[in-house]
Amino acid sequence: MPQQDSHTRTALVVVAHHRPDSLTAHTARRAAARLEAAGYRVDLLDLHAEGFDPRMTVADQPEWGDRDKRYSDETHAHMRRLLDADVVVAVFPVYWQNVPAILKGWIDRVWNYGFAYGRSKPRLAGKRILWLGLAGATADDPVTEGMRAVLTSLSEGIAHYCGLSHSTLGLLSDADGRLLVGDAVAGAEREAHYAAFDQHAREYVEKFLAEETVTA
Repeated sequence: MPQQDSHTRTALVVVAHHRPDSLTAHTARRAAARLEAAGYRVDLLDLHAEGFDPRMTVADQPEWGDRDKRYSDETHAHMRRLLDADVVVAVFPVYWQNVPAILKGWIDRVWNYGFAYGRSKPRLAGKRILWLGLAGATADDPVTEGMRAVLTSLSEGIAHYCGLSHSTLGLLSDADGRLLVGDAVAGAEREAHYAAFDQHAREYVEKFLAEETVTA
């Protein structure tokens, strides 16, 4: 792992899957390893493992007349992790052409009024994000067009709205959510399938890293 100093950049890798042996978690770990190899300090945020509650509460409900409202301690802790990150990588399965409830709830509670939006100078300005969505559908399935539209809304309706400087979208098709990595993967054909999947995911991360030098 690269030696860290006061100038080491931080990558917040957000995982939205309830199983640590899922393909989603596997993809997140590989992305984190690549970011570390590129010199980032990785803050791995496993929403399920950390027990994040995606449900909105009165404490975290926006007060439109008070953009400096003090939200819950849990939300402020997540806000600090988001502020400390130079880049964010969100890895999640696509459910019903949308993000999982736990990821949506994290955005609802943490990317909140007065913090992520609602100020003339966005606090998240200059940050970059990569959305990696895993889809069980094949690449040529017409349903993936709807999935791409959802991912586009993540950039336009969330990242850009909150002032992030760059948002990259990655739809990883051919991910069968019923299959686990590791011992459950057997046979040359399946090994080749997952090798190709891993390569596709790595290409998205590599492109995201390369875009940093272009936008810097």
